[in-house]
Amino acid sequence: MNKIKLKKGDEVIVLTGKDKGKTGKIVKMIPKGMKVIVSEINKVKKNQKPDNNQPGGIVEKEMPLHISNIAFYDQELKKPIKVGYKILKDKKIRINKKSGKEI
Repeated sequence: MNKIKLKKGDEVIVLTGKDKGKTGKIVKMIPKGMKVIVSEINKVKKNQKPDNNQPGGIVEKEMPLHISNIAFYDQELKKPIKVGYKILKDKKIRINKKSGKEI
């Protein structure tokens, strides 16, 4: 299984699909399926049956995206970047591979 270099709360950009070019924060990670749920991205309409605590109707919800279809978004460069690791004084940190800056 590949290591996922992104974390919950990271700002990401969508590389492919209907939401290509949109950015959002990671809300939930699904490491077993190599997928993530990004806020306000890949929304679908779902018919919801009513149950005890919520009414029925048409509900919009975010669906998972595969990890290969998103990339870390750098606010300064306004571009997608690759994430790498560096070890500093017994501490492993994530870095921007393009600039070498700490994330």
